[in-house]
Amino acid sequence: MSRSRSVSWLAVPVALVMTLSACGGGTSSDSAAGGNEDGTVSIYGTEPKANLLPANTTEAGGSKAVEALYTRLVGFQPEDGKTFNLAAESITTADAKVYSIKLKQGWKFHDGTEVKAKNFVDAWNYGAYAPNAQQASSFFAQIQGYDDVAPAGEGATPTAQKMSGLEVVGDYEFKVTLKGPFSVFTSQIGYLPFAPLPDAFFADPKAFEAKPIGNGPMKFVERTPNALIKLERFADYQGEDKVHFKTLDIKIYSSQETAYQDLVGGKLDFMEALPPSAKIGDKHKADLGDRVLNANLLGISTIAIPYYVPGFNNLDLRKAIALAINREQITKTVLANSYTPVDGWVPPGIEGYEANTCADFCKYDKVKAKEYFTKSGFTGKLTIQSNADGGRKEPLEAACNSIKDALGVDCEFVGATNFGAFRQIVDGKQLTGLSRSDWSADYPSIENFLNPIFKTGASSNDSAYSNPAVDAQLAKADSTADKNEAIKAYQEAHKLIAKDLPSIPVWTEKGIGGYSKNLSAAKLTFKRDGQLSAFRVKA
Repeated sequence: MSRSRSVSWLAVPVALVMTLSACGGGTSSDSAAGGNEDGTVSIYGTEPKANLLPANTTEAGGSKAVEALYTRLVGFQPEDGKTFNLAAESITTADAKVYSIKLKQGWKFHDGTEVKAKNFVDAWNYGAYAPNAQQASSFFAQIQGYDDVAPAGEGATPTAQKMSGLEVVGDYEFKVTLKGPFSVFTSQIGYLPFAPLPDAFFADPKAFEAKPIGNGPMKFVERTPNALIKLERFADYQGEDKVHFKTLDIKIYSSQETAYQDLVGGKLDFMEALPPSAKIGDKHKADLGDRVLNANLLGISTIAIPYYVPGFNNLDLRKAIALAINREQITKTVLANSYTPVDGWVPPGIEGYEANTCADFCKYDKVKAKEYFTKSGFTGKLTIQSNADGGRKEPLEAACNSIKDALGVDCEFVGATNFGAFRQIVDGKQLTGLSRSDWSADYPSIENFLNPIFKTGASSNDSAYSNPAVDAQLAKADSTADKNEAIKAYQEAHKLIAKDLPSIPVWTEKGIGGYSKNLSAAKLTFKRDGQLSAFRVKA
């Protein structure tokens, strides 16, 4: 099949008009012919923390299913994240504030009903409305009227159920009015919360949660908690990213090591990341040969220091911990050079990345670390909490040992059973120690590495961090229409965050995955996902 096509930005004299449209493109793996169209692909999964609603899925466990179930207005090229139209026929704006969105006609949900403009508008309103408690509600914050449906402040009551900035113009067209210019909007709407929902959801939300109905290339079949999510190809799918196999089995594992053995043995077909032990001495290359996959990932690993934990609202302690982690040694040994140390909260590869934003506090310095620790006056024990699956335990145990050695304080890794259980602890503000806080790009923008994580009350603000100056600078960047000027404003916010160290940047992953002997082709994306449209089952 031909690959989905890239974005064209057209500047028109007199009035600036930005248009998303399609232009040519293709790759050998995407267009590979043959394969068993009735075959099954099994991929590595972790237990989702919640239901499979698009606006309630902000973690990897659930997103593997939700990405396949729901198609948004735009998609992203797997290599670099460039945007192209999917459900959208066109997206136009003259001022980066008011957007006219026209849909491609004839697209259907899995229940046979047609995808119309109201399905997007209704879904976005549902996702934003505070009483619905959708995890990704804050991603709608740029839309006019969001503050009325999700007012700031604990216990605040909404004064409206729908955002005033959304207007259905016709069956296949709607208008979006933002609070102000927002240069990132045409990329942001490719993220999961911006998917449409069918009328069936609103008729019976509980029944829908048990058996979701999407508009994507795969439709839901069944879900067995902690074991399997089964999807099947949707025959009437109109997108260029359609799949070339019949069944997708997302197998839930508690051990990445076990999953890897299944991959090598042909009992599992795809893993987007391999366990540390598989990469030591390039063992994975011997095991998989030319079935090793590589990609330039846009993501970052940090260790959050939640402000609500007694003793942690202490900048000297934060500096001490940051200086006490020997990133170079851990990435070379435990992580077998499959990760590289980072020097800020925005990874290389994202437009707007600046080297050494973390200054000297992302460099190992045992002497200075001890000095800041003594100055902090902290007493007691440190822990690092995370899920124990997914290969997360080993590097965090190493980080604890490094902290223990440098600071002379007891440090212990505390693992939750699986990722879903861990995220419930984090989202419930129930952490009792430091916390793993990784982030992969939802869409390739510097904004995506700042707003969702560091804005007061943001959906993935694991540290419960709040700085009015940072909020104000992010708001300034958000409302800057010119993309280049907006990036500069986001960079200033990044520098303000660096002064507070709400989390400790540690490393970024090199994309290394693999597929089994049952497949003839597979592809790894910049988001560390499998590109389902590139998978081919051997005939």
